Amino acid sequence: MLAGWQRHFLAACSLEVERRRLFLWLPVMMGAGILLYFAADSEPALWAPVAGFLLTGAAAFALRQRRPAMLACIALATVFAGFAAASWRTASIAGPVLDRPRIGQLSGFVEAVEARDAGARLVILVTGLAGLEPERWPRRVRVNVRSGTVSPGDHVAAVARLLPPPGPARPGGYDFGRDAFFRGLGAVGSVPGKIALTPPPVPPLAQLQLAAAIDRARNALTRRIAETGGGQAGAMAAALVTGKRGLITETTNTDLRAAGIYHIVSISGLHMVLAAGTIFWLVRALLALSQTLALRWPVKKIAAVAAMIGALAYCVFSGAEVATVRSLIMTLVMLGAILVDRPALSMRNLALAAIIVLLREPEALLGPSFQMSFGAVAALIAFAERWESRARPQAPSALPWPVRPLWIAASGIVVTTLLATAATAPFGAYHFQTFNPFGLLGNALALPFVSLCVMPTAVFGVLAYPFGLDAPAWWLMGAASEVVLKLAHWVATIDHSTLVIAAFGPAALACFAASLLWIALWTTKLRLLAILPLIVGVAVAAKPERPDILIERDGSGIAVRGKDDTLVVAGKPSRFVLQQWLTADGDGRNPDDAALRQGAACDAQGCVIATKDGRSIAYARDRLAIIEDCRRADLVVTPIPWSAPCAAKLVDRTALNRDGATSLIRRGGGWRSLASDPGGADRPWSRKAEATLPAPVRTAPAIPAASPPADESPDAERLQ
Repeated sequence: MLAGWQRHFLAACSLEVERRRLFLWLPVMMGAGILLYFAADSEPALWAPVAGFLLTGAAAFALRQRRPAMLACIALATVFAGFAAASWRTASIAGPVLDRPRIGQLSGFVEAVEARDAGARLVILVTGLAGLEPERWPRRVRVNVRSGTVSPGDHVAAVARLLPPPGPARPGGYDFGRDAFFRGLGAVGSVPGKIALTPPPVPPLAQLQLAAAIDRARNALTRRIAETGGGQAGAMAAALVTGKRGLITETTNTDLRAAGIYHIVSISGLHMVLAAGTIFWLVRALLALSQTLALRWPVKKIAAVAAMIGALAYCVFSGAEVATVRSLIMTLVMLGAILVDRPALSMRNLALAAIIVLLREPEALLGPSFQMSFGAVAALIAFAERWESRARPQAPSALPWPVRPLWIAASGIVVTTLLATAATAPFGAYHFQTFNPFGLLGNALALPFVSLCVMPTAVFGVLAYPFGLDAPAWWLMGAASEVVLKLAHWVATIDHSTLVIAAFGPAALACFAASLLWIALWTTKLRLLAILPLIVGVAVAAKPERPDILIERDGSGIAVRGKDDTLVVAGKPSRFVLQQWLTADGDGRNPDDAALRQGAACDAQGCVIATKDGRSIAYARDRLAIIEDCRRADLVVTPIPWSAPCAAKLVDRTALNRDGATSLIRRGGGWRSLASDPGGADRPWSRKAEATLPAPVRTAPAIPAASPPADESPDAERLQ
């Protein structure tokens, strides 16, 4: 029997090779190299992966007569290519990161402005920062302002409260510091006072002037659409066209997430395909009106070129965000296939798009946008391949018009939504710890309006905008968006529309990703083996390792697993960090819930919490409390630097400055510590605090509104 299985296995492998499916695994190998780069605890030398790529590439050429050896060398070369691409990307954008929180005079050119409910968010190219030498200035910073009117391209000056981009709220959580590094941000913060226009010390670069002009045009169109569409419907319509989402309130965002349709306000593959598809259909239909042109000209290819130009313009005008550029590359590859008489939608085109994206933005592999978009498209293409190759024993039933087209459209929406949801659910659960069980309902109700009304209307509105005849288009787009928002709100009000799932580790995610890749990229019965990593992934994710203690990165608060196996809070952790802790623990409680502090015995000097195994966890606010708790508690956490001996295990400010946010897991008679920024790690985006004192807000000269309101806090910045 084993011999028979081996024979079938080898036959299936041979058939996959004949079908040229091995090419599809090249971006997977490249992704493995990128993951190895980010797993390193110190910055690798660029020459090492480049040398590895050249050596393995040469070996593949030398061994071209021995196919197995050649394929192994190609796989290794691709891994080295991914590693080298990530290393090169880091070296090419590396810039100074603010060393510690500072308050001082900031000046610079405004690169981008995004209007918000209260004030605006600015990205500033720094030309001056008080208290720092020019070589230590962050290249650009992002700040929130509450008052003042500025435009992209202006040179401004203001007193700003700046902080280094914060690291993860918990070990294994989202790393805003790394994300900010690859966006070119060296600091985030707020401007508590007025912001003034000042003469620039140097003329702005041509690239900055062009970017500022585009951003001014985006802001003008955003205001036009938002005012014409009205309310949150107008804000959503503007976001779909210009990518400016600042006018959408958090209530609306919550409804869209609960309904599983938040992806419609983030310009990505859906919008790019709909916009390019509308242009493609419009140009092809207009050219087909002429019999001469239709018979003598390559109408389809001309329409494809027009769609490529339109997609490129849409990407540039909507801000060219990471997800938008990624979608543009995928769309251009698909349309380019039409120009060379190839199938537009194929797994090879998807693999080629993934290779281009990974070479351009290796860090995108770590984010949910890349994982979910490519995962969903891979699942849809794999299903389309199976559907086209299925056996057709009899002719399809002849349903009368309009029942047949309606049935095809409805079943298509249901099937594609089910496939996309199944393919992206593991990634969404890993990154956001939530699952929306009614996403199928939300997408089935909302996507027809988006596909058939909202996006086509947007294309016609943009075309009519230069002539001043765009108001009807924006009004109609706003009306359709209002329907979408009402549907989203209705779905969001259904009980259990959002389920909170305890965070699972990267091992489970790797199993889920391997299962998806295996079943999507193979065409023979080999794909049935995808059940193995799927079972392992479910088993690992079903029993996540939940920490017993969570400590904020500055020691301002802790959460301890109490006697009832839920988290008990002591100190004053920020609301955002506490929300992250609760969500990762699978706890649906609100951060303002008073029950979170039940079980903590607190006084002016600190708190004591008992764990379910009877151990005492102390949170000490002053030095006298540390001395006392070191004698009585099993573990002491304090935001104060402490160097004296302590009988209990001690986590003080010095350790937190070194390791960042920390979690502790009880193991036998001791504690296993997990750090978000381990002391031995040395990467360009990691910050090693130079001071052991509390944040300089307490020691800096007093200025008006030195402590920003909640919506301008760095945690709110990170949430966005």
